Amino acid sequence: MTHLSKGQVTGFPPSALSDDLSETEIATSPRILIVEDETLVGLQYEDVLTRAGFTVIDIASTAEDAIHAVEDHKPELILMDIRLAGSRDGVDTAIEIFKRFGIRCIFASAYVDPEVRRRAAPAKPLAWLSKPVNYQKLLETVYSVLRDLKNNGENHS
Repeated sequence: MTHLSKGQVTGFPPSALSDDLSETEIATSPRILIVEDETLVGLQYEDVLTRAGFTVIDIASTAEDAIHAVEDHKPELILMDIRLAGSRDGVDTAIEIFKRFGIRCIFASAYVDPEVRRRAAPAKPLAWLSKPVNYQKLLETVYSVLRDLKNNGENHS
């Protein structure tokens, strides 16, 4: 795993950040929910994101836990696995969260085929990451998505 110090992303290209959204502004305010049924993977994502300065509000392993976390904490962004513990999957969960709260997801999964993407379309996914997730790619994607959300006025804070 890449080791990062808080607020610093090793090797992250500063040019990827827009002039109107500083790395400090991105990294100190957004709240991120991780929805992942594999505990170790969820903890690794949390470590990478918090070392980069983000606030991880919770790691949920089921659809129900994810929805409760959204109700309680109103994250700006969700990192969503497709396969979850319990009877509902990440696609169904993301669609419900988007419909109820207007919050969109970055999907991270080893199961990304055309049918999954079609099913997920109503959730308006922000990005797709293939597992195993490269942590540098995760951070680049999170920064890019947050910048785009801010520029498009979709920040939920």
